[in-house]
Amino acid sequence: MAHARPGFPQPADLPVHPGLTGPVLTSPQSKRIKEAGKLLKRQWRNKTGHFLVEGPQAVREALAGDAPIVDGFMTAESAERNPDLIELAGKRRVRLRQIAADLLPLISDTVASQGVVLVCEQRTAELTSVVNADAKLLVVLSQVRDPGNAGTVIRVADAAGADGVIITSNSVDAFNPKVVRSTAGSLFHLPVVTGVGLSEVTELARARGQQVLAADAHPPAHDLHVPWDTGLDLSRPTLWVFGSEAHGLPEADRALCDAAVAIPLYGQAESLNLATAASICIYESARSQLM
Repeated sequence: MAHARPGFPQPADLPVHPGLTGPVLTSPQSKRIKEAGKLLKRQWRNKTGHFLVEGPQAVREALAGDAPIVDGFMTAESAERNPDLIELAGKRRVRLRQIAADLLPLISDTVASQGVVLVCEQRTAELTSVVNADAKLLVVLSQVRDPGNAGTVIRVADAAGADGVIITSNSVDAFNPKVVRSTAGSLFHLPVVTGVGLSEVTELARARGQQVLAADAHPPAHDLHVPWDTGLDLSRPTLWVFGSEAHGLPEADRALCDAAVAIPLYGQAESLNLATAASICIYESARSQLM
């Protein structure tokens, strides 16, 4: 005979929210909870081709678009705070299963989960479909390991109207939960390419008519704010390459680019972090292309 686990509410103790699917998931031994929790690890994401989408904004964008959704979990409290998610899920015929708040740490890596998590299928774009002759602005992350920075750059690229983001095979997993959260839903707005080498990307971009620019402060480098003095034309179709947070681009990677570009520092700050530097470069290109 099964016995209730101390410390966890039982299904009969929790009423089912009218917008959610019951019975309420309360056991950490639930197969759905255990399978979702495994997706916190890259190895399991690679094996299943699934990933976690957490937080109201990211979930909202996944539901509003055509993201392939496998499963969904939501607390009654989150359902009360985000009724629009219930409506969007209904339109997509997606079941949001009610979960006890106590179980959220099993499927979330945040300190304070906002109570809604989707399991989605990974979907990436082919390099040749993104780096094409019509692309005006592309972004590459090479050896970028920080998930927060990677996600923020994807979000900025989306906001600036970039045609796509390419994440090389030696960078953070694009479907890392923190990357996904940091995109705030932009992961579902523009094509993302993964698992490629930088040389393959730069060679294709150059063949398709894009100039390849490395964001790198080490000389020699063009000054981003006075490019006309050095013959740099930011209105041209451009592929930006951003390197690791700690060391920037190694010489071998920089050699694959047509030119290096530095952001001038007018105050006393020693440097800018990756996401900030990428934001400035990407928007400078977007602005120049609109002029």
